[in-house]
Amino acid sequence: MSNSPFQKFIGQKKNSVVKEEFRQEKKQAKKERAAFFEKLKAEQYAARQAKKQAPVAPVKSKTANDSRPANKAQKASSKSEGPKTNGITEQMPLNKYLAHCGVCSRREAVTIIEEGKVKVNNKVLTEPGYKVLPTDEIFFNGKKLFVTKNLQYILLNKPKDYITTNDDPEGRKTVMQLIQNATTERVYPIGRLDRNTSGVLLLTNDGDLTQKLSHPSFEIRKVYEARLDKPLTKTDFEKILNGLVLEDGPISVDSLAYADARDKSIIGLEIHSGRNRIVRRIFEHLGYDVKGLDRVMYAGLTKKNVERGKWRHLNEREVRLLKYMNNSKKKSKKEVE
Repeated sequence: MSNSPFQKFIGQKKNSVVKEEFRQEKKQAKKERAAFFEKLKAEQYAARQAKKQAPVAPVKSKTANDSRPANKAQKASSKSEGPKTNGITEQMPLNKYLAHCGVCSRREAVTIIEEGKVKVNNKVLTEPGYKVLPTDEIFFNGKKLFVTKNLQYILLNKPKDYITTNDDPEGRKTVMQLIQNATTERVYPIGRLDRNTSGVLLLTNDGDLTQKLSHPSFEIRKVYEARLDKPLTKTDFEKILNGLVLEDGPISVDSLAYADARDKSIIGLEIHSGRNRIVRRIFEHLGYDVKGLDRVMYAGLTKKNVERGKWRHLNEREVRLLKYMNNSKKKSKKEVE
């Protein structure tokens, strides 16, 4: 399979029109990112200036009468910020806390908590929304948890025959074996790729980013290359473009194209749905068997220069773009609502 992602699929439009639309979308996205970081820079500068101009409170000289209370306050502060704290400074929902500790995503944490696998102050709690205090002690699988400070972002070019999970009771090969030398932190995959699906997979211990990329409102796009057991007919091509109704509801794709003009069994597909096995089920619904499926792009990340079964760390720019991705789209939806 090609290592280059599909920049924009042809669909029913002329190639020149599609390319121009893509250029305009890219140009608009750059403008939005630039405006965001300019605003952020201005806010930070204003905050620094305000801090400089703020009046300095007079420092009282210590006397025999006020030295003792001050010492008590300092001791109380040192206790609250010492190694016995769990790494947070304010209340936090229990499922969010597990995500920040690098245990799993928030959604997966809900299941773990409801199954009674988490203890707070040596008591089993099954309420995911329970507010954790800075002084609470939280345990999972007998291990005390602390909020992760060393955030990791790893891109893996997943091969076939590896399952997307942290461990497997059946002893099958997992993606964690492929990145065991990448970090000492506990990371987990964002989303899943089937055992027989290869391609771009992102792993991290950043709970907030995981929540964002997993949430449907951000419409994170993925690009796949599918190899079918037979050529895709023009009729079925049109059906997919116009949208299908599967057993769990309607589904539409963003773009569709023949990846190879000489072989119409190789299909390029762009989609933002995160439903389980959605690409395979689209073709199976029309009577096709997917012989091979490769994700060539995820949230703007590609497997360029990353060989199959290998990994790399994301750079700072890539992390910033992921955290900013589609923010304006979500805000506009809220305004409409």
